[in-house]
Amino acid sequence: MTAWRDQLSALAQDRLPAEVAAKWIELFQPGIRLAAEGTGPRVGQLGGNPALPDAVEWPIWEEKGPLTFVAAVDCASLPREFLTIPLPETGTLLFFSFDGRYEPDNYRHILPTDADGYRVIFVPAGTAVTERTPPADLEPYPQRDVFAEIVATAPESEHILLDQTTTASGVSLAEAVEAGPEPERIGALVFGNLTWEVNEGTPQHQIGGFATPVQDAVENEIAAEVLEGGWQDPRLKEEAARWVLLAQFDSDNETDMMWGDVGMVYWLIRADDLQEGRFEAARCLMQCG
Repeated sequence: MTAWRDQLSALAQDRLPAEVAAKWIELFQPGIRLAAEGTGPRVGQLGGNPALPDAVEWPIWEEKGPLTFVAAVDCASLPREFLTIPLPETGTLLFFSFDGRYEPDNYRHILPTDADGYRVIFVPAGTAVTERTPPADLEPYPQRDVFAEIVATAPESEHILLDQTTTASGVSLAEAVEAGPEPERIGALVFGNLTWEVNEGTPQHQIGGFATPVQDAVENEIAAEVLEGGWQDPRLKEEAARWVLLAQFDSDNETDMMWGDVGMVYWLIRADDLQEGRFEAARCLMQCG
């Protein structure tokens, strides 16, 4: 085992039936946590002011107002040997969202389902940029530099891989924890409970790896949004499998980010769009308790 997966692996082996633990551990992927402190390289910032090319206007949702700058990630500083998604080798990703901060008299953290309410802007390396202050009346999040920390991520909460991965007994991981005899019958929520136990108390800002859902698998939720048939569409699982996590940003008192009721915001993108650098195709959603 490599160091980044040791703690979650040990917990899985202690709490899960042996064949379930072994198969689940095989699915682990590294995620790049954006930590406030650490010995890794500085990879970007949460909040503060973005550096935008002169030709790029501050993103606005027509008839609603300007989007709030959430984070910047320097692709060149990311430890690529742990990167699970095909990001550019250089350049900066800027994340914006309309989150309610533009309406301070009726302020609450929200996230629109309308694609105009969020934006991912990619700034190629070498582009001339200028630090921008937000438009009038838009209060920025406090700035916090973030550093790379490698963590273990795993499928949980109805992720398609829990249905597709079978144990030596021939049942899926989801079935194995639901249908096994006592005391092995532990329930499908166990996978999320284990990852939560490892990460408890740490804001889970992250690039790549598996998402940390607060509710259902975020890939399923995105698929339901883009398919005409929604949650009942027979293509739901097939569509969900096309999406990968680009970034997630947790509620964090240090940056004044509070997504709903202590929730999390996720940017996902189809793998083929990411491969071609079509960041405008990324979709955003929020989950909270």
